Amino acid sequence: MTIVAAADGSALGNPGPAGWAWYVDDDHWSAGGWPHGTNNMGELMAVIDLLESTAHVDDDLRILCDSQYVINSVTKWMPGWKRKGWRKSDGSPVLNRELLERLDRALHGRSYTFEWVKGHAGHDLNEAADQRARAVATAYRDDDAIPIGPGWPGAAVHEPEPALARPAQAEAAATTPPTTAASVELDLFDDLLTMSETDEEVVARLERELIEPSVRADASRVAALLHPEFEEIGRSGRLWGRDAIVEALAEEDAPAAEIAVLGTERLGSDVILLTARTVDERGASLRSSLWLRSGGRWRLRFHQGTPEA
Repeated sequence: MTIVAAADGSALGNPGPAGWAWYVDDDHWSAGGWPHGTNNMGELMAVIDLLESTAHVDDDLRILCDSQYVINSVTKWMPGWKRKGWRKSDGSPVLNRELLERLDRALHGRSYTFEWVKGHAGHDLNEAADQRARAVATAYRDDDAIPIGPGWPGAAVHEPEPALARPAQAEAAATTPPTTAASVELDLFDDLLTMSETDEEVVARLERELIEPSVRADASRVAALLHPEFEEIGRSGRLWGRDAIVEALAEEDAPAAEIAVLGTERLGSDVILLTARTVDERGASLRSSLWLRSGGRWRLRFHQGTPEA
């Protein structure tokens, strides 16, 4: 069986508020973005998230893109860039290197084809992905809720990725739309969730991930970890909602912190309460975090941080 999905990116101003999305059907799609990014960043991230979200599925992937930049990056340019230390033929650094390296890892072990489709030409799947990517970019611009979508059932949770570099202007794309198929041997040392992890271990790992400065700077990753109805009572006593905390963290210069998990308590089959202590340059805090599992993913529903006397 082959999964057919469209992947697309959008940036208002390019660079500006940016979004990405992939779409299979109304029950299988995902979206995210950044307060400030480029269209090419969105195009790359849409394909990355599609690959990562379906990494546990044996089906082939047929990826529909209206971005020749993405297709040519995978099928033409990436091998040469890697040989040259992620530099172009003129010696200049490749733009969006962090995302391209992540895409390279996500392609390992997958059977896939890329197909170019003309954007804004009435293609149903492409239009659906474009609408969702633009909706995220618009939500960041207007400070509205970020529509992240249901994702793919049973999708694995991935380890944190490095923070994105400052967005640069989009690279020029090639003009010939190729179609190709590829399959490479599975990398046994990839960063997918291992089947041996217990729910409590997964929740503890995600809690640690949330305090990583590189993760807190990635608005799309933070949004994916938080429940749509997330609430937090912060150190100051302020009540935060999901969208407000995502935006605040993206703009924050977060200090590095150490965390010690004090315990986990299962309150239900899909509910775990985690307590922890963190220490950073501001002092020590006690954390209480309520994690809920929905759609096969653990997400943080409520968090309270209390400064330790």
